[in-house]
Amino acid sequence: MAAAGSKLPEGHSEELPAGTPGGLPEGRYGRARTADEAADRKLKIIGSVLGVLLLGVIGWFGYDYVNGAKVSGEIIKFDVVSDHAVEAHLEVRKDTGAKGYCTLRSQAESGAEVGRADFRFDQRTDRIDKVVTLRTTKKATSVELLGCHSD
Repeated sequence: MAAAGSKLPEGHSEELPAGTPGGLPEGRYGRARTADEAADRKLKIIGSVLGVLLLGVIGWFGYDYVNGAKVSGEIIKFDVVSDHAVEAHLEVRKDTGAKGYCTLRSQAESGAEVGRADFRFDQRTDRIDKVVTLRTTKKATSVELLGCHSD
């Protein structure tokens, strides 16, 4: 509606063009969604949110698995002291309150396993240096740390 005394440009009338509800040009602002399209959009949003949550949970478990090891160890050196014993200098790092054990294995020159033992570490400290004696059935040529585990 034009104000009193105002004049519309030539070719325009005060009535809305035929076929355009509310006077909006066709195709300019998209079209109205049907009920099926609206439901599809909601399902896509819900699926996306659940997918992101699932990735977050998987990431959390992966992080916990990698950083959750409370006991780790390293063989600094070893000495063959006899045909039936090997001494290994073992360094263990752990949480202060953690208790656990490390498994060592020794092998003969042929590659056969000649000794295996678990060594416990229950001290309330975060770093332990200890020389342990691994008994063997034959002369050993190597000592290997198989792993450390917390209780």
